[in-house]
Amino acid sequence: MRDHGGNIDGAIARFGGENWIDLSTGINRVPYPIPTLRPEDWTMLPTQTAKQALLDVAAAAYRCTAPMLAVAGAQAAIQMIPRLGKPGRARVLGPTYNEHGASLRAAGWKVEQVSQFGQLIGADLAVVVNPNNPDGRCFAPADLLVLAGQVGRLVVDESFADAQPELSLLPEVTPRNVLVLRSFGKFYGLAGVRLGFVIGSAEDIAALDEMSGPWPVSGAALRIGTVALADGAWAKATVRRLRAEVDQADALAVQAGWQLVGGCELFRTYETPDAETAQIRLAKRQIWSRIFPYSNRWLRMGLPGNSDEWTRLTSVLEG
Repeated sequence: MRDHGGNIDGAIARFGGENWIDLSTGINRVPYPIPTLRPEDWTMLPTQTAKQALLDVAAAAYRCTAPMLAVAGAQAAIQMIPRLGKPGRARVLGPTYNEHGASLRAAGWKVEQVSQFGQLIGADLAVVVNPNNPDGRCFAPADLLVLAGQVGRLVVDESFADAQPELSLLPEVTPRNVLVLRSFGKFYGLAGVRLGFVIGSAEDIAALDEMSGPWPVSGAALRIGTVALADGAWAKATVRRLRAEVDQADALAVQAGWQLVGGCELFRTYETPDAETAQIRLAKRQIWSRIFPYSNRWLRMGLPGNSDEWTRLTSVLEG
């Protein structure tokens, strides 16, 4: 399996203990309260009416008028997109979420990871994660639209963009060769629901719809997503909370002698003297973090979910 966060079972097996705090992902630890589910959400096949209700609410939440498809998490779209056209030369702006490159390679694409935005120019398919995971680099919509005219297809992964709507391409009139991905589970803290969206041209969305099959999203996910995405008050309050808490996390990191690499409202990446040592230090107190095979100094953490979790993290980093 490729390297990912969320491997909390491996941490427990290695370090033992109970009551772990999983900060290894960028998933909000203060989740949206799951609404009451109806029996038919479990007992009936998902209906077209329920699918369309979700898409209508998602379009309003994302300020989007382009064709959209609901899928089982943004990951599902990442695995389907490479099959939309004939394989060619793909460039991925990295380091970033490794499933983009892996899915392209599995579909026969020649994949190059590049470190500079301008190096994407000329690719048959280019991938930009905005804001980027794990370093938090951000790219203006105007620059992405220019890039779209310089590549065959542009995939923009906005999985962490909920708290930074000014970064999103979705309110724009985007070119036909652009696909935008959105994740539901990260910002709403419900990754187990497995819900995401892909937005693009009518032709591309129709092709992806055909690939995904008649019921790519469960009835329960349709119901939860429809209620949560319609709750603008919760989203605004969550953004305010997260923005305050990233400052708190950064201050703790400074006390520990770490430097901020970057991040967003859902995760922070720090440069440490030794990332593995820092991870083990946290793990001995049942706090799981993320380190990376391409850097022996970078450590990424999500934000604690309540005062007790903040107290535990503070005691480790101030100790």
